[in-house]
Amino acid sequence: MNKKNILFVFGTRPEVIKLAPVILNLKKYPEKYRVIICNTEQQKELSNQTLAYFGLQADINLDCMRENQTLVEVQSRILTSVDKVFEDYKIDATIVQGDTMTVLCGALASYYRKVPVFHVEAGLRSYDIYEPFPEEVMRQMTSRVAAMHFAPTLKNKNALLKEDISEKLIHVTGNTVIDALFCLSEDTMNKAREFYTSQGIEINDKLVLITVHRRENHGERIDRIINAIEHLAGTYKDHTFIIPVHPNPNVKCKIYERLGEYENIYLLKPLDYPYLVYLMKNAKLILTDSGGIQEEAPSFGCPTLVMRYETERQEGIDAGVSVLVGADCDKIISYSTEILSKDRNLTRLKVENPYGNGHSAQVIEKHIDEFFNKQ
Repeated sequence: MNKKNILFVFGTRPEVIKLAPVILNLKKYPEKYRVIICNTEQQKELSNQTLAYFGLQADINLDCMRENQTLVEVQSRILTSVDKVFEDYKIDATIVQGDTMTVLCGALASYYRKVPVFHVEAGLRSYDIYEPFPEEVMRQMTSRVAAMHFAPTLKNKNALLKEDISEKLIHVTGNTVIDALFCLSEDTMNKAREFYTSQGIEINDKLVLITVHRRENHGERIDRIINAIEHLAGTYKDHTFIIPVHPNPNVKCKIYERLGEYENIYLLKPLDYPYLVYLMKNAKLILTDSGGIQEEAPSFGCPTLVMRYETERQEGIDAGVSVLVGADCDKIISYSTEILSKDRNLTRLKVENPYGNGHSAQVIEKHIDEFFNKQ
């Protein structure tokens, strides 16, 4: 097999985390692959910060984001910018991950150039085009042009089969986010502990981690979520609530305005990946609308309340490791109280992570190798 030019296109922190194990795995075979890393910088600071943690840096930075862009403006800018990459490089395959605007644009630009698209984390479905918005549609559209679908679970594979995707194009691999967790060394975790000590934050068995950022939770929903957080922080004054605040002003302004004065609530800037993992590892409870955290938390046995009304990660709900609570203030308070009123050791979840075993990147490389050998 001649050496193949493999283009990785990403733009957000979750994409970096989930693609880094695949990038690192392909880089082990320089005789087979030339890895080209393109960052659209959809989340400029977060994505570059996380790349550095994995010892990686982008070959191409596109700087696509502008303040207060509409979805149409974001899409047109990313699509045009990514298309120019194909003019400068001969690409043999494009790898995208997940469901962001970068994923859709990377897949479309590749398709228009008749370059095969490999979709990591394929087949996740909520079947509600507005939950999550606009990610559900972006993921489905990417599936229509992908040449290989790397499905994390059998449920994801079955979703693709129902959409008439050929079975020979689908490979169940587990989720690469679990691979990323295994990249964390003991020294890295010690540095994370030192970081919180330097911030005057005590990490103990009464820690609640909260992340909220999704577009569908803007507006009235974020108000209801904040109402629940205020109630919990006031009721459980001996617990520590940590919120890494997303930079989106629709979220950031309201959180700082309403939660900034509570002594047991710490509002932090977006965290480097290992610092966030350290919190997940030590948390008594997680409240989140993040997709990645739904997948990572089971590895640490941490109960997770998903502040969404639909999730494309149903495996965690079925396994009992997470509960859908939406932006329902009463539900958030009720389920949280059930956990926070007990000792941490009584609420640990003793189940295998339904999303993977840490070897997904190796499986993906094997299928990429087979794809090109068949050609």
